[in-house]
Amino acid sequence: MEISKILSAVDHTLLSVDAVWPQVETVCADAVRYGCASVCIAPGFVAQAADYLHGQLPICTVIGFPNGYATTAAKCFETEDALKNGAQEIDMVIQVGWAKEGRYDRVLEEIRAVKAVCGPNILKVIVETCLLTEEEKIALCQVVSDSGAEFIKTSTGFAGGGATREDVSLFAKHIAPRVKIKAAGGIAALTDAEDFLRLGAARLGTSRIVREIKNRESSTMQHN
Repeated sequence: MEISKILSAVDHTLLSVDAVWPQVETVCADAVRYGCASVCIAPGFVAQAADYLHGQLPICTVIGFPNGYATTAAKCFETEDALKNGAQEIDMVIQVGWAKEGRYDRVLEEIRAVKAVCGPNILKVIVETCLLTEEEKIALCQVVSDSGAEFIKTSTGFAGGGATREDVSLFAKHIAPRVKIKAAGGIAALTDAEDFLRLGAARLGTSRIVREIKNRESSTMQHN
C-alpha cells in the first residue's frame, strides 16, 4: 500500500494532557505537509489552530473526552463551542456506563443530540472497545448505525487499550454500510496502519505514523 494512501487516512493526533502550542503547531504543519485527513487536537487549541491553518486542513477535536461521562447537555455545548472555534470534525465519547447497563436507547439519544449540533460536520463516536464485551460492541454498532453519525471509533487511547485488528474486523461485519470505521490507540507503525485499512478502517487516529515517516526521511538524509 502506498504511503500517501495511508497518510491520507490519518487523523494526525496530539491529545496529551501536557501538550503546548508549539507542539500543536508542529502537528498541524506536519499534517498539512504529509497530506493527512485531519489534525486531531484538544478543544482548547482549536481556535488557535484554525487561525494557523487558514482552512488548509480539517480540524478534528474531542468531546466528552476521555471518559465520556459528561452530561449530554455538556457534550452538546462542547460541540457547539468547538464548531464555532473552527473545528470541522467531532470525535465524541459515549457514556460507557449506559452501554454496560444495556441502556442503548440513552446512548442513541445522546449521539443523535450531538449529531444535531454537528449538522453537516462529521461526527465520530468513540465506544472504548477495551471496556466492552463482544456483545456490547455489536450492540453499539447498531446504535451508531441508527444515530446518523458518520463514524464509529474504537478508542480514546486513554482507557488502557487501543484499536485491535479483531475489533475493526468485528465492526466491519456489523456496522451499516454508510458508517465508516476509525481505528485509534496503539497504531505504532506503518504495518499496523496498513493492516487496519485492509480490515476496513477508513481513518486512523495516531501520531506515530507521521513520526515514523519523518524519522525515515531524517535517516535517509543522514545516509546521503
